[in-house]
Amino acid sequence: MKFTEEHDQIRETTRKVLQSEVAPFIDEWEREGIFPARELYKKLGKLGLLGIHKPEEYGGMGLDYSYNMAFVEELHHCGAGGVPMAIGVQTDMATPALARFGSHEIKRDFLAPAIAGDMVACVAVTEPHAGSDVAAIKTTARKDGDDYIINGSKMFITSGTQADFIVLLCNTSEGNKHHNKSLIIVPADSKGIDRSTAMKKLGQHSSDTAVIFFDDVRVPQSYLIGEEGHGFIMQMMQFQEERMWAAASSHSGLKAQIDYTLEFVQQRQAFGKPLIANQVIQHRLVELYTDVASLKALTHEACETYIEGGDVSIIASMAKLKAGRLCREVPDACLQYMGGAGYMEDNPITRAYRDGRLGSIGGGADEIMCDIIAGTMGMNPRR
Repeated sequence: MKFTEEHDQIRETTRKVLQSEVAPFIDEWEREGIFPARELYKKLGKLGLLGIHKPEEYGGMGLDYSYNMAFVEELHHCGAGGVPMAIGVQTDMATPALARFGSHEIKRDFLAPAIAGDMVACVAVTEPHAGSDVAAIKTTARKDGDDYIINGSKMFITSGTQADFIVLLCNTSEGNKHHNKSLIIVPADSKGIDRSTAMKKLGQHSSDTAVIFFDDVRVPQSYLIGEEGHGFIMQMMQFQEERMWAAASSHSGLKAQIDYTLEFVQQRQAFGKPLIANQVIQHRLVELYTDVASLKALTHEACETYIEGGDVSIIASMAKLKAGRLCREVPDACLQYMGGAGYMEDNPITRAYRDGRLGSIGGGADEIMCDIIAGTMGMNPRR
């Protein structure tokens, strides 16, 4: 994949703002379990980083996805996974369907402020009984006059406690579970919403995660994204950007983890020689570097295909699958070579070990990625 000077400028701008506005505060935010999203997003918005591939009419740069990928690949400079995850929700998970299918009015009222950093967005799909099986969600929106009345609950919602609006997937009719769902914008301060339950997690501590309850929440039907009943399809399309984001946000950080470990084993002495003198460690690090380089190539291929208008169902799922696996494998190996030092709370590999575990779950579990790939390739006789 060929990158231009403009790609490099985005990388440099991203790196500088993260190193000055995020990295110095990340330990504090990790302890507090939340970061000041509105404050940070406003700074990112002023630099144009929240709307790189969004329409210029609503404040975006109007560039193709490769420029957004250049931004995403630098997010590891945050120093932890929680802040990048929340930023990804804002740019690649909550807003793609809104940008692609939303009316002018809701793009003006919600997309433009999200791009500017004036509003924090979240996307609400998962429910207590419906994770990977998206079609099994039970939250409903029934029509009443010119409004929808929403009832149900969502969980594991990144930025849920401080979001200004929610992109909600819910059932708007009976019938076929793949054709009865819609995406609706719900202002987070609407009467009947309870999002006071913040969830404690294994990792990603600096991002707030909430359970959200909807009790007769009334919103205008004009807040519908696209056509009623097309929500499942739009969400599946939105997942493709989310999966490319997951892969793109992983490989640079994984390489940085190996670099950090290589420096450690070069300096650490054991039995009169540096650890790196052991061939088994040399070979293992080489294998990890190779795996990460392969993930990077796969991710860039997915991006090229996406830009050219091709179907990325298989390749984006492959990249997401590989990223999830490596986010478990790389920090585990690196931690092992650091011994006791790798088990300490203040070690960056320890944080990566916790944060990276989500990679095989969020945005579609590894098993779902395999099922998508197998089904799309015609391996699954049930299809």
